[in-house]
Amino acid sequence: MPTMPLDLRGTPFQRAVWAALREIPPGRTETYSQVAARLGRPGAARAVARACAANPVALLVPCHRVVPKAGGSHALPGTGGWRWGAARKRALLALEGAL
Repeated sequence: MPTMPLDLRGTPFQRAVWAALREIPPGRTETYSQVAARLGRPGAARAVARACAANPVALLVPCHRVVPKAGGSHALPGTGGWRWGAARKRALLALEGAL
């Protein structure tokens, strides 16, 4: 996906998370803890999850590429939930070749 400038409004931490998410390439996933560690905040996995949930532009900031370490929802194992629906998240990950 081409890089485009975004004027995202959020806390400094949310903006840092959203920038980190834009670095995850299609076809790859990271856990909330991996994103937190990459930001130098290894204990902030839940805060990363909250920042993902607050993401206002789903596909431009690909929060669907972040999955729980423990697997996630029983209905869609391995992907976790998503603000726009777990089934959509799983479909996007499958389309990108991440599943």
